[in-house]
Amino acid sequence: MTKIELTVNSAKHTREVEDRTLLVDLLRDHLGLTGTHIGCDTSQCGCCTVHVNGRAIKSCTMLAVQARGAQIVTIEGMAKDGRLHPVQQAFTDCHGLQCGFCTPGMIMAVAALLNDNPHPSDAEIYHGLEGNLCRCTGYINIIKAVKQSAGVLRNG
Repeated sequence: MTKIELTVNSAKHTREVEDRTLLVDLLRDHLGLTGTHIGCDTSQCGCCTVHVNGRAIKSCTMLAVQARGAQIVTIEGMAKDGRLHPVQQAFTDCHGLQCGFCTPGMIMAVAALLNDNPHPSDAEIYHGLEGNLCRCTGYINIIKAVKQSAGVLRNG
């Protein structure tokens, strides 16, 4: 067992974890943050995407001990003061979801994309989402949500 300290959604946590514990399991099983989904166990689907030190990471590919000292944001930490993050709001407004299983990972990937590139072209949006799979929507409304949220974030 290894003792780790990390900050998740602005709250400091100290936990003892087995060295083999994945970050996604720490978030879900130890901290109760079940918005981070486990979809494939092979890092193919992106449902488990979270932000680690400001970067989008598939949390099923990272050991919890590797996140020692990190600043982590999950889907639960995106809303502020009872208001949805602009990406969350755009997914709602543009109907960028159907079953919703992939949505938390999509939102986290989009937020990271727009943080790095506030003016993405269509090709850059497609590239930014290629690590996240949706089996329901056909992506058309997801792309609309990315464009809407990009505009909102750019214009404050």
